[in-house]
Amino acid sequence: MPSKKPPPAPPAPRLYLATPPVGDAKELAPQLKALLAAADVAAVLVRLAEADERTSINRVKALAPTIQDAGAALLLDGHADLVARSGADGVHLSGVEDLRPMLEKMHPDRIVGVGGLHSRHDSMVAGEAGADYVLFGEPEAEQRPSADAIVERLAWWAELFEPPCVGYAETLDETEAFAAAGADFIMVGDVIWLDQRGPQAALQDVVKRIGQGHAAHINKPAAGTG
Repeated sequence: MPSKKPPPAPPAPRLYLATPPVGDAKELAPQLKALLAAADVAAVLVRLAEADERTSINRVKALAPTIQDAGAALLLDGHADLVARSGADGVHLSGVEDLRPMLEKMHPDRIVGVGGLHSRHDSMVAGEAGADYVLFGEPEAEQRPSADAIVERLAWWAELFEPPCVGYAETLDETEAFAAAGADFIMVGDVIWLDQRGPQAALQDVVKRIGQGHAAHINKPAAGTG
């Protein structure tokens, strides 16, 4: 009897790029265009600097063609009330409190992702509610878990649950570790924007490290073997 074919290897994690707080969209747009041309970026999380509503909408509209024409989704970090009016593809929420009403409002046309998940219970609530992804390792969190704790949470989620999981990496080493843990997406922000080599060189380094982490993930012995 012929042996069963092994299941296909999961695809490598895709990039999810978080912008710096956007004050001058016209200044950021060329940098974003170069990054989106240099790597396969699935989505861009636009983080808006504080401003009035009209200014915020105009900033998003100024970036939208650059992001969406490159085939990436544009999500707003909060500001759910601006999604439709700015032409964004969705929103990233922090915490599960407002998740269900936001899903009812946004689905099926727009993406609703969620972070700020402080426990496994919160994560499961988000997944059961229908979040399009869950994020571990929150940007700008006051009490961010250790990298090891994020790796553990990503591996747990990837093994047991269907919705995609995102690992937010604050260092280059974390991008590789999170890919090795089985994350579906790796979010990067300041780790590329603040790199002395420039964001494009840093992003290329991230791509390389994600590839190395993914190779480790797919070559990892299955539980109970070896």
